[in-house]
Amino acid sequence: MLETDKVFAGSVPENYDRYMVPLIFEPYAADLARRAASFSPGAVLETAAGTGVVTRALAPRLSPGASYVVTDLNQPMLDHAASRQRPDSRITWRQADALALPFEDAAFDLVCCQFGAMFFPDRSAAYREAKRVLKPGGRFLFSVWDRIEENIFADDVTNALAEIFPNDPPRFLARTPHGYHDKDVIRSDLVAAGFSDVAIETRAEQSRASSARIPAVAYCQGTLLRNEIEARDAGKLEAATDYATSVIAARHGSGEVAAKIQAHVIVALA
Repeated sequence: MLETDKVFAGSVPENYDRYMVPLIFEPYAADLARRAASFSPGAVLETAAGTGVVTRALAPRLSPGASYVVTDLNQPMLDHAASRQRPDSRITWRQADALALPFEDAAFDLVCCQFGAMFFPDRSAAYREAKRVLKPGGRFLFSVWDRIEENIFADDVTNALAEIFPNDPPRFLARTPHGYHDKDVIRSDLVAAGFSDVAIETRAEQSRASSARIPAVAYCQGTLLRNEIEARDAGKLEAATDYATSVIAARHGSGEVAAKIQAHVIVALA
């Protein structure tokens, strides 16, 4: 079971969608949707769909006759995604584990996944499953974050929390979302799973927010970092968020803030 399945419930899907999605996910979702649509797929599978930012961007770009199966391991996230999507008969929502997909072999032209691979407890198994359900010549399109030092707000928050908890710094962001960034490792994992013609593009975007507090709340309260903060001191979540806000404001200003984010976008041929 993914660790996200245990805790992405209650207010987390709402906070994730309200804060994290516009802060860091929307620019890459638009790019991923453009790339996906350029392949003119007739049958699409999305894994680890989260709150549906890619789904909302991609569905309008698919042909009227396309089928689009949207999955996530976590039902609360999937429910939130479905609640935000306009009614569309082409879309099927289904809870599914990317490591054991409940679909027949060679069922899809495209498998896409935005910022999910870092959370897979067995990426090799997930890649083999993606390869299995793809038709020969189909494409696996996905993205992962680059190292945390290239993602400024995440790095700012991580460094701020290390000052609050010097004896046991919460390292979730560096360890997991930004922990799978080595392009040689990614390529090797895909080749081992049977993919060929692996193309990896590193893409920088800007993360923008109306105030320094937005990225602080997004990371401290809209991700699993919240659980690490509360595990150290359940009463310090707000104080930690406030301190992260002050650190971001000191570096980027007290009004609107902007900073670099960077990710790898991968296309692998089945």
